[in-house]
Amino acid sequence: MQASVGDRVVIHGRIVGAVERAGEVIEVRGSGENPLLVVRYDDGHEAILSPGSDCEVRHAS
Repeated sequence: MQASVGDRVVIHGRIVGAVERAGEVIEVRGSGENPLLVVRYDDGHEAILSPGSDCEVRHAS
């Protein structure tokens, strides 16, 4: 999964009724097949994310 600073990330809920989370990639750590993304979510919370199958990257245009 390729992501760059400025891209949007959407984490889809894994169970029925779970809320989606969305945020902006503010830093990409590491490289290769398993990068770590520093994400600032829309609620202001920042976290390090290892993207999984429930993660969608929307590239900035």
